[in-house]
This record gives sequence, structure tokens and C-alpha cells, in this order.
Amino acid sequence: MTATMLLEAQDLAVARGGVALLEGVRFALTAGQALVLRGPNGCGKTTLLRTIAGLQPPLAGHIHAPADSIAYGAHADGLKATLSVRENLAFWAAVYGRPQRVAAALFEMNLESLASRAAMSLSAGQKRRLGLARLLVTGRPVWVLDEPTVSLDAASVALFAAALRGHLADGGAALIATHIDIGLAEAATLDLTALKARGPGAGGAAGAFDEAFA
Repeated sequence: MTATMLLEAQDLAVARGGVALLEGVRFALTAGQALVLRGPNGCGKTTLLRTIAGLQPPLAGHIHAPADSIAYGAHADGLKATLSVRENLAFWAAVYGRPQRVAAALFEMNLESLASRAAMSLSAGQKRRLGLARLLVTGRPVWVLDEPTVSLDAASVALFAAALRGHLADGGAALIATHIDIGLAEAATLDLTALKARGPGAGGAAGAFDEAFA
């Protein structure tokens, strides 16, 4: 049986502020796969993720994904400060039509004891856990995540890794930019350094990702 293709980038080039950062980006994610992006600060990880998520157009190339399949987790946690933890998740669950997922999301990210607390009163790590719990109520199969473990301690990183592993086991996929080991040994790792844009007519590094899932 052929695995379900959830996300594909074909000869993608991306830019920030009109300056090309990456070119020749080519990869594919099928159900159950995770891809970790590596590279120094400023190399274009966030710009690539924003492009994949549809927040800005690519300079060149194509992105293929089923309609409404991507959930994007950025640096900001996307919380409503005056709402409680439970109310925040209930809001997003209603947006995505998944109200039945709130209780499970609270449990998976160890937020049950904080469910009645206002988001504004949470620590940075607790806010991050709540922001990640939001992914669990979207029902979307592709998670595109930018430094998801910022502000998390080791125990919370392990919680997130377990939630991510469950997402993959359920047939989801994930594209993640991170500087740390998130404890997901089965994920492929791709170094964006080789895909740095080299100016007009310089030629890309198309195919550098081809061996990621060999």
C-alpha cells in the first residue's frame, strides 16, 4: 500500500524582506513521518516554515498539501490572555470543530491542574505547553512547528515528544525547526546550510533533501 502524501515541496525558493535565503528545497512527507530542519540562526528556517504554512508566497517552486491540512505553531503561543487554559483550548477546538479533544489535550500536555487558570497568569513554560496543546485540538494532519520547545524544561519536552509521536502514529506528519534534540529518534534531519541561496543564476541545491527518507 502506498503511503499517503501529506506535504511536498518541489524546488522551493524563499525570501525574507526581498532577499533570497534558500533555494532548491525539495522534500516530501507521508503519513507518520517527521522532518527536523537544522541550520544556524538566520539561515531561513522560519521563512521556510512561514512559506510552507501559506503565510507568504514562495519565490519559486511549488508546495503541495491537502486543503486545510496544516496547523502552524510559530514562536508566539497564540493565546487569549484573559481566558482560562480550558477556555483557550475550547475556543480553538470550536474553530476547528473538535470540541471533544479538549480534555485529551489538557491531559496530554499536563495542563489539567491549570485548567481554570487565566493564560496571563501562567509561566513561560506553561504558556508554551498550552500553545502546543492547541495543536492537539485542530485535527489537522500536518504540523509545521517553529522552535516548539522554547521555554520548556526537560519533562515538558518529553511530554511534547510523546504527543508528537502519538500524532505520527495516528497518520499525521510534522515539519519542525529546532536547535535541540526533541527525543524523536525516528525523525529525519535536514541541514538547510547546503540550500543557502547564492544569488541570481547561481544554481540551487535541488535534491539535497532527496535522501532524507531513503
